[in-house]
Amino acid sequence: MPRRGAVWLALWTVYVVWGSTYLAIRLGVRPAHGAALPPLLLAGARFTLAGALLLAYDVRRPAPDGKPDPLGRRQWLAAAVVGLALLLGGNGLVSIAEERIPSGVAALVVGTVPIWAALLGAAWGRERVSLRHGAGLLLGFAGVATLVAGTGSGRVSPTGVLIVLGAALSWAAGSVWSRTAPAARRPLVSTGMQMLCGGAGCFAAGLGGGEGGRLHLGAVSTSAWLALAYLVVFGSMLAYTAYIWLLQNASLTLVTTYAYVNPLVAVLLGALFVHEALTLRTVLAAALIVTGVGLLVGRTARDTEEPVASSEGAAPSATDRPAQPVGCVQGTPRAPETCP
Repeated sequence: MPRRGAVWLALWTVYVVWGSTYLAIRLGVRPAHGAALPPLLLAGARFTLAGALLLAYDVRRPAPDGKPDPLGRRQWLAAAVVGLALLLGGNGLVSIAEERIPSGVAALVVGTVPIWAALLGAAWGRERVSLRHGAGLLLGFAGVATLVAGTGSGRVSPTGVLIVLGAALSWAAGSVWSRTAPAARRPLVSTGMQMLCGGAGCFAAGLGGGEGGRLHLGAVSTSAWLALAYLVVFGSMLAYTAYIWLLQNASLTLVTTYAYVNPLVAVLLGALFVHEALTLRTVLAAALIVTGVGLLVGRTARDTEEPVASSEGAAPSATDRPAQPVGCVQGTPRAPETCP
């Protein structure tokens, strides 16, 4: 068994780094000074670089059990579907929305991913919606409604919130489908493939949407470049590796606590570093959404408390998968976080 200190170090890495990716995106698309990086081109650069680095590191390493791990057309097609759903539809939309709404609010709305996953699982006949599920769904959506309803202090752009809800739905759909997708067995290889495909999709969508005309490399602020570097190294590589290690060395109930902590970290960092308003409305919405997620994620974690991997680096089976991550529009062992 790993030392308790190592487990908590990895867990706090996931807490802080995944929670901080929302602030990093905010600094990339809305720096205080100088030009920004267009949102989809920012996401494309982040995931293409991170995916290439992950594959370069892990693709030549054998699977832990020594068995072949084919990387053929079926695996790349699955990686493309999951990568586009999670990283273009998920993280890309979050990046666009953060041009309009605070990073902390974006993190709270991304927190509805488990809610969408539960609804999609029920619609596809993979999950039964219990009374506990129903209460979690109602609380989560009540929290989102709190952010946009009425007038007064703390109300945010309904358009921005709708964009993030679309991101959460896309992330949830890709995550649910990934459970049975013919992905590579090595988690980091599968993640690298998805990041490359998703990053290419973000680049294509960004250039097709005219973001190339908004990119002026010489005028991009230093804070935007640093935000991109942070997202590549820490958000998409370090924290994800810590998450995979935790799945193999800690209880699932403990690991899934990040689902409650990440939105709160994002809200606090946004308030501290870019002076995003921490209003009573935001606090109430956070309480409703986090409680709703707790009802969903807590139940899932207890129902799947068996070890999720039998050896280091082995991909969990479909029946052993942990609860879908939050915002950390985040990830499963086959589906990386989009935190954001």
